[in-house]
Amino acid sequence: MMLDTTSALWWLLLFSVAYASASILYARQRQGSLEDYVVARNSQSSLATVLTLMASTLGAWILFSPAQAATWGGLAAVIGYALGSMSPRLAMIPLGRRMRELMPGGHTLTEFLLARYGRPLYALVLVIMLFYMFIALTAEITAIAKLVTLVAPIPLWTTAAIVMGCTLLYTAYGGLRTSIFTDKVHMVVVIPLLATLLFMGWRASGGAASVIETLQAQQPRLLSLTDPIGIKADFTFLVAILLTGLFHQGNWQRIYAARDSKSMQRGFLFGGMMVAPFILVMGLFGLAFMAITPGGDSSVALFEVVIRDVPAWFAVMLIFLGLSLVMSSADTTICAISSIVAVDLGRLMPQASPARMLRLARVLIFVTAIPVMAVAAQGYSVLYLFLLADLLCSAAAFPVFYGLYSRRHDGFSATVATLAGLAAGLFMFPLPGQPMDHLLESFLLAALVPVAVTAALRLLPRRQVHFDLGSLAQKVRKLG
Repeated sequence: MMLDTTSALWWLLLFSVAYASASILYARQRQGSLEDYVVARNSQSSLATVLTLMASTLGAWILFSPAQAATWGGLAAVIGYALGSMSPRLAMIPLGRRMRELMPGGHTLTEFLLARYGRPLYALVLVIMLFYMFIALTAEITAIAKLVTLVAPIPLWTTAAIVMGCTLLYTAYGGLRTSIFTDKVHMVVVIPLLATLLFMGWRASGGAASVIETLQAQQPRLLSLTDPIGIKADFTFLVAILLTGLFHQGNWQRIYAARDSKSMQRGFLFGGMMVAPFILVMGLFGLAFMAITPGGDSSVALFEVVIRDVPAWFAVMLIFLGLSLVMSSADTTICAISSIVAVDLGRLMPQASPARMLRLARVLIFVTAIPVMAVAAQGYSVLYLFLLADLLCSAAAFPVFYGLYSRRHDGFSATVATLAGLAAGLFMFPLPGQPMDHLLESFLLAALVPVAVTAALRLLPRRQVHFDLGSLAQKVRKLG
């Protein structure tokens, strides 16, 4: 351990409270309507969109997952991880442009689902989205709790409660606009801290030449871009992350928050492209780990490399870095969940005032935080649940987004195709504790079977109803 419990706890509290206080002060000067709380419509420039997308993508998981992937999949897996992290942003450029055209006053993806397909698919995908975002939030809080235990003996539940509590305070109070503000602040902090981390890692590993020489002698497979294991891992990450990212409501909020379509397109293009180098660099720590301590704990590969007789200030920096990363991604997920709550509760309570809907959204977010903190305090690996969420999103991707372009695609076809994709993907998906040998096959089945089912349903002799895509704009309920 690099810090004692008391000093580490004080640093954690100081940084958490400072972030929360600055965000609340910002929010107090910009209190708006429920509409502004949920989407901050047409308010963000291209640069702001780039920064908020980078901050919301680069969570505390980048200190763990890319390096661990490199320990078994090698350089090819890291490249796949980097491309996969970039791909949802690029895919959302045409999808976001189309959504803004059809539903310029929209708020959530679920709003589109209900208006376009009806209740069955809406309910199914709503459950998938909420499950995915719950797992994503739990993973972030778990990551920061584990990071802090590496530098000081602080119980997991203590870190989880402090970080989650402070993030909830400013996010529930200020909404999306405040989340985007903190994202900008976090990126100013994170970039120099990651550069420092890279320098320390470079020094601890002895440099790239030393790592490459050792790996070529002992495990050349990890450096090969044609290694079958690495190539399979590459495509697995690419497919899973691409299709799952399309269902994160935080991305759809930022589609509408951008000032106009051009700002949105530039923001998502550069926001996606600039994420990839960070993931690639973090993954290289896994190769350094395999060269230096191949028998160590691969789940903390980056820290096994870096934490070698480092000074106390570096431990403090790690807390600050981890906190900045986790808050910027956690507040995005919290805002995403609250936006769905506000919009969907509005349908169940059409007579409720915007002020009451805002209060309910805030209360339900605090209720949701209880199981998140409870799971994070156990320190469980949520990798299996993350992969399961990826599979569910993969099955829904084509049926959901095909309806943005096809008038003949209907709710029955979309629901049947999604269920068929789920059945096919889950058939190949490994059970808990089994080897993950067929992950790529399960993701591909989940993604492609719905395409085949949709095409087959077109051939059946049934009455075809052409949906009026122009009617979607009139089906949006204003939030006040």
